[in-house]
Amino acid sequence: MSPAAHRARPPSINLNGVNGNLGQDTPPIAALFLIYFDVKAGYTLSWRRSLPGVQLEGVVEYKSLPSGLHNVKEDLIYFIHDQYAGISAFVNTPADDEGSRNALMLAVGVLVPLSFGRLGRSWRHAQSLKAFAAKLVHQEGIRDPETRLKDLEQYWEANRSRSDHGASAAESPLESPSSLRFKFVPRFGVKGRQRDRTASDGASLLPPGQALTPHHPALSLPDFLDDFGPLIFPLHRAGLLRKRILLVGQAPVQKACDYVYDISIISNIPLSVNDLISPASPPPRLRPLFTVGANDIPMLEEEAKGPRPGDEDVDDETGQGWVAFTTDGILAIKESLYDVLVTIPPAHARDAAERAWPKIESPRGTEVKATQRDARRYAALRKGLARFGDGESRKSLASSDEIRGDNDDDADEPSDDDDRARLLPREHRYTDGAVDAGDPSGADDARVEPMSWPAVAYTSYLWWASAGERRTDMEEEEEGDDALLDGLDAVVQHTPPSRGSGRWASSDVEVAAARRTTPTAPEMALIAYFHRLTASMLSTVADRVDSADEDEDGTDDDGKGLVLSREDLARLGVDVWSARDRAFVEELVRAYFERTAEVQGERVECCGVRVF
Repeated sequence: MSPAAHRARPPSINLNGVNGNLGQDTPPIAALFLIYFDVKAGYTLSWRRSLPGVQLEGVVEYKSLPSGLHNVKEDLIYFIHDQYAGISAFVNTPADDEGSRNALMLAVGVLVPLSFGRLGRSWRHAQSLKAFAAKLVHQEGIRDPETRLKDLEQYWEANRSRSDHGASAAESPLESPSSLRFKFVPRFGVKGRQRDRTASDGASLLPPGQALTPHHPALSLPDFLDDFGPLIFPLHRAGLLRKRILLVGQAPVQKACDYVYDISIISNIPLSVNDLISPASPPPRLRPLFTVGANDIPMLEEEAKGPRPGDEDVDDETGQGWVAFTTDGILAIKESLYDVLVTIPPAHARDAAERAWPKIESPRGTEVKATQRDARRYAALRKGLARFGDGESRKSLASSDEIRGDNDDDADEPSDDDDRARLLPREHRYTDGAVDAGDPSGADDARVEPMSWPAVAYTSYLWWASAGERRTDMEEEEEGDDALLDGLDAVVQHTPPSRGSGRWASSDVEVAAARRTTPTAPEMALIAYFHRLTASMLSTVADRVDSADEDEDGTDDDGKGLVLSREDLARLGVDVWSARDRAFVEELVRAYFERTAEVQGERVECCGVRVF
């Protein structure tokens, strides 16, 4: 199809349908801008409208158009600029002009106040921005700028922020999981804690009547689970410790931006444990920066320094960890900028004969894998999520139904050459095939740490001593995993269909997106699952702190530390044999309870003699 034919039918834009009733449908915008790519000048801010004091020049050109976009036809980019969340719709289409390298590249974007949530609910403008970008491509031959940019002018006047649309509109949690406000409340002393909420209160994060709207980043959660598998749990733990998490990959960037949002939201601290943790705890959420680039290096370096004493203008989250995505490899080279590096393989690698998985590393290049406990929990999670959503989503989430216990005859067996596997009873053999037998790649256990020799010896001994009977600790572990999903199906059944039809639908694309968002249950269930997991961990430590204060045997010699046994680690849901998990527990106790912890997870004694 020739470029002229490609631009023959401009799409229609329904300004009233998408943007009517501003207070409910779309958040007000602080800026609207149009960027073109010029061969000589690069990306150029060719048109803009903004509130007084909002800086655009020299900022949005780089933040809204990261490196590598010239390799894709279209994309949706999220970013943060000062106190605003930005979203831009990018289009790359063939053109007749050889001077522009036979390509027309442009982007239309907005800035939305962050007072409306961690992304300002900016995704509600996504469909309109995409329609504007597509229409401007079709209208490139129109020389009169007033005619060509009339729709943008109307959109700005209809949606610009005014005094009667303040931040108070964001206080309602009914819009989406992203706009839930986690505010600290006065806490009682350790002896006076009020335990009137439990970990199961994670379901309260899903108010009746709540639904995910088209382009909501949380709709990517099932894909996030599929792409990361059991690695989702090390990311969750890093998020809880408010680490600086940098995702590195290639364009397109929309899915990676969605994953930034996902990591942030599963790392929230639920209100149910708000009165159990220290007032000096890290912020209740992990700050998402979305897309960052080489121009953001000075900002990230300042973040690494943390807040300066006496600086009252610094945000409470400054220096308290973040999660972001970049297509600029230079950021990965600067090891001082981040604590956790996540390399995301290209999109085409997902369909390769041998699937490539994301890789998590420390700044020094040490790979971080999922533990054996993570693998078992992941299997239970996939099995439990299979009952949520519509038929298609259930089929996808049930792709691991052939996990241990459901189809033992077809499950992948460890190689006979694996000495450790041959020592283990069947219920403790967790290859990647057993974790997710539905993976089309048939990948091995590259994402999961192998069992350590002490763990193999201890497990095999107990199996032998019990004459092969099922162990009580394994039953308790499975019951704990099942409890994290228990009752969530009853909660999500109250979620109504998304308002993606009727007056919300301004195009065939939007209708299709709205239809896809109707079964929100898997996404909502995943959010509640991780909030319950977090609440369970912190509640368990809080109980241990209380009991240690009442019983001096539970503290160290100076009475300020906390001694945690192997059984305590099991109740926390971490791998008792993993040195990395023990370090995580120590840091968790220090960060949220201002205690030091002595973890004795790998110590096993028999008749008073230490065996392991």
